[in-house]
Amino acid sequence: MTGPRLGFFTRLLEDAPAVDRYRFALEQIEQAERSGFASAWVAQHHFGEHEGGLPSPFVLLAAAAERTSRIALATGVVTLPIDDPLRVAEDAVVLDQLSGGRVQLGLATGGTPSSFTAFGRESDRRREIFAEHFEVLLDALGGRGIRGTASQIYPAAGDLGERIWQATFSADGGRRAGERGDGLLLSRTQPRPADAPGAPLHELQLPIIDAYRAALPDGAPVRVLASRTALVVDPENRTRALELADAGLRDLARSMFGLDTDGLLIDELVRITDTHVGTVDEVVASLAADETLHAATDVSFQVHSIAATHELTLRSLQLLADEVAPRLGFATGPDAAEALRRAHRPLAGAHAGSATPSGENA
Repeated sequence: MTGPRLGFFTRLLEDAPAVDRYRFALEQIEQAERSGFASAWVAQHHFGEHEGGLPSPFVLLAAAAERTSRIALATGVVTLPIDDPLRVAEDAVVLDQLSGGRVQLGLATGGTPSSFTAFGRESDRRREIFAEHFEVLLDALGGRGIRGTASQIYPAAGDLGERIWQATFSADGGRRAGERGDGLLLSRTQPRPADAPGAPLHELQLPIIDAYRAALPDGAPVRVLASRTALVVDPENRTRALELADAGLRDLARSMFGLDTDGLLIDELVRITDTHVGTVDEVVASLAADETLHAATDVSFQVHSIAATHELTLRSLQLLADEVAPRLGFATGPDAAEALRRAHRPLAGAHAGSATPSGENA
């Protein structure tokens, strides 16, 4: 049985000026396509270079569209409560036209309060705003009048409205995404409950997938993407990779899990943060233990929170596709890209379009 389609994800966090970060991202997406990845996902972050270096994902993906021909170009995610949903729809549709129908549209509520304030939004209303904006987005993509007017977007969106994915940390969010027949985006790691601080990530995420599947309308396809952190290196670069991982994983363990990381060794940090780093054999072994991947249709790999160089990232993409993917049964190549391109199509007639969205940040 074929495993999940192989994907690439970047938050553009290299220690470099913005112009180089954008060049790196484009070169990485090109490498991902050459290596047979089915999808390339980019994150949207505003204000500052430390959380993510890309406020305008559609602009960068338009540049990627000119350099590629097959790989899906995806947002992971657009912060919909901050953005004007009509502009999101217009930008996504233009990108879809430029790329030949390769857009996958990931959405979430976002989470950084300071970003909301700067955009004149209230962070504590982000889910309510998301729901309001989501309805406008769906009207725009569906060719309906916008905000009670007769205005319709140009060009027409075709079936782009069926290629939406929602991000969530919760089973309830999974259920809401499933009710609409959208794809489900799962995070690379997430906080553990107080009564199970050492639980493996799949124990938190499999119930989300179960709730999502149970809520899908009859005939709606399952689309579940699991994001994971992985840096695969040749044996001679293993020590360097662990050194590059230490500071970022230590910070992640403090910020997400509230841990005192003084005295923790790198192996423990890798385990706590659900990171896959090392040689091909090591990464294959750690990924094989991740039961979420058996239930996912897609998996996207990012190097963050590891401070990997551009060169190590490019090599990791090669190793993931050429050596890790075959051993784990991940789907790669033109057939995988085409399968993702068509993955939403059984939704015809099955979409419960008025259900409440989830859109929690992954």
